Amino acid sequence: MALNFSFIIPVYNRPEEVNELLESMAMLDGDIPFEVVIVEDGSTISSEEIVQQYQDKLQISYYFKPNSGPGDSRNYGMQKAKGNYFIILDSDCILPPSYLEAAKSALDANFVDCYGGPDAAHSSFSDIQKAINYSMTSFLTTGGIRGGKKAVNKFQPRSFNMGLSQKAFETTGGFGKIHPGEDPDLTIRLWKAGFETVLIPLAFVYHKRRISWEKFYQQVQKFGLTRPILNQWHPETKKITYWFPTFFILGFAISILLWFAGEARLLWLYAMYFTIIFLDALVKNKSVKIAFLAVYAVLTQFFGYGLAFVKSTFLLTFSKKKPEQIFPKLFFK
Repeated sequence: MALNFSFIIPVYNRPEEVNELLESMAMLDGDIPFEVVIVEDGSTISSEEIVQQYQDKLQISYYFKPNSGPGDSRNYGMQKAKGNYFIILDSDCILPPSYLEAAKSALDANFVDCYGGPDAAHSSFSDIQKAINYSMTSFLTTGGIRGGKKAVNKFQPRSFNMGLSQKAFETTGGFGKIHPGEDPDLTIRLWKAGFETVLIPLAFVYHKRRISWEKFYQQVQKFGLTRPILNQWHPETKKITYWFPTFFILGFAISILLWFAGEARLLWLYAMYFTIIFLDALVKNKSVKIAFLAVYAVLTQFFGYGLAFVKSTFLLTFSKKKPEQIFPKLFFK
């Protein structure tokens, strides 16, 4: 089957990011044809003028629709697309020149109906962005589940960088109404429908994440609230590893209490872990400041996710209400 690629990009109030992404697309290597579908999800700050600037550089379409969330906007874009293989990106991503060639080469060698790629920090990113990227991608924090691990079987692609065949989209109906969590939910439903997913390590993006510490905490908190909902929907996917951030913060609190009681050995273990985080971030980013910020990012990630995860698990276990009623802000209508 000849692959015809369509990039699907939902946008909400991010014209500057769209400009950076489209600029990187205009500089992709090779002569692989592709189209770009921009879906403006009810934005109050339009990206239409930015899109018009690339009409002579890219085969690009622009659609505006009422706000219904990123998942529904991706589905809308795939319905409008002319290609038979969709590449779904977040608007705050930048593509390296080799991206499309890497994706096509991997699919030509071993076709799959869904793939995911890693995210990396671009040299132009701020120190906070680099620290957050480290926390979200390091093997020492997430185990590399966002793209760094080598074992690609049963990989769960993330919607900031995901490829999906037209057949897989039509079979599953695409993304659901939950956000965040719509991407692992789709992946699990793809597996149940008999489709395979893989990691393509060379199909990476630079994920900018224009967020503050407060927004980062809110983001990982939502991840923590969402995971027990996915466990309820798909109980066969439950893993003890999802509890690790909660165990981490519980152990950290206990270590501080023991330290006040004169027992410091557990706290020293945590100190060793943070030292390893610092040194690893220092080597990878070559910046003492980023290394310190990376430690803070890891603490923020674990506390935000871990507390939200146990809260969500408790409410879902002991409440008779549906997830949509308990956490209405996690669902688009």
